[in-house]
Amino acid sequence: MKAFLKKLNLHYNIKDYKLSLVIPVVILSIFGIFMVNSASPDLMGRQVLGVILGIIAMVVISLIDYNWVMSLYWPLYFLNLAMLAAIWIPGLGVSANGARRWLNLGFQFQPSDLTKILMILFFAKFLSDRENSINNPKVILQAVGLILPSLAMIFMQPNLSTTLCVAALFCALMFLGGLSYKFVGTVLAIAIPTVVIFLAIAVQPNQPILRDYQQERILAWLEPEKYASDESYQQLNSVMAIGSGQLSGKGYNNDATTSVKNGNFVSEPQTDFIFAIIGEELGFVGCCAVIFLLLLIVIRCIMIGLKAKDTGGRIICGGVAALIGIQSFINIGVATLILPNTGLSLPFVSYGLTSVVCFFMGIGFVLNVGLQPNKYQ
Repeated sequence: MKAFLKKLNLHYNIKDYKLSLVIPVVILSIFGIFMVNSASPDLMGRQVLGVILGIIAMVVISLIDYNWVMSLYWPLYFLNLAMLAAIWIPGLGVSANGARRWLNLGFQFQPSDLTKILMILFFAKFLSDRENSINNPKVILQAVGLILPSLAMIFMQPNLSTTLCVAALFCALMFLGGLSYKFVGTVLAIAIPTVVIFLAIAVQPNQPILRDYQQERILAWLEPEKYASDESYQQLNSVMAIGSGQLSGKGYNNDATTSVKNGNFVSEPQTDFIFAIIGEELGFVGCCAVIFLLLLIVIRCIMIGLKAKDTGGRIICGGVAALIGIQSFINIGVATLILPNTGLSLPFVSYGLTSVVCFFMGIGFVLNVGLQPNKYQ
């Protein structure tokens, strides 16, 4: 405890606190509270609680030296694996809708959300310590071997969408760590044909790679009209809702009988498809406002990272930026039928205590990186 209190350093210059990052994050979170209220009024109180807890976590973490946190990277790594494994312990793990993704700790907690933040911290330290040998095949294989257990346990929940998100985040972290463009080009030259081959196999009858529901989601994405009554039902209705909002929308929390939301034609509107509610009620203007705020947050994280005093700080900022960007793209891509249906939240907007608090934690670490260069001036 004494060591923790020493790291809660209060000698930072408040002028260096990046309010240009905090303000859009808070605005977007408050916007999310109102949209959750519109989508599912009974959950608004919990969303408010999540934002309050998130802001507290962000402020506390922003005052803790990120280098001290990174020094605990191995305990953080094994803590992550322990939490992911704990969902299979009877009495601790919680199942819902055919998936086992939550821990019952007196409240429901989704470990895979925290995995994203812990992996950013772990690889920030791991890669910064190996900055001069990042392109060594041995180091690359070590990094891949270290991320595989997390990916495997998340995939087994099953949670393919988060698995892909964490895998994409890992690739971004490797690039931020200094992976050469030649290696990246080689990987892309192999990965793109592999994805094409994978999709070709995945749509075949009796394929051994995906579960039936996962295959159906890909087929529904490729031929949405053919699956309009089942697998692509939600996405088609989501696109209809967004389109029906036109320029300025039908109005916040309206009672229009023509509303897709009011007709309950989109399930989980407070989480996976909250962008559809934004499009219907606030129109093109509302959608652009949300995308602009998310983009602003990503850009501010990158800019803070560019001024970081060390490689670890740069990777943390770039990692948080990549996470927010990747998850936002996937969520909005699903809502607009650009991507197959998945179950990822829209950062700071969708309902979910674990998700909201974890994103605020990530912002807290970015803020601390921003305080470091001028820490003692």
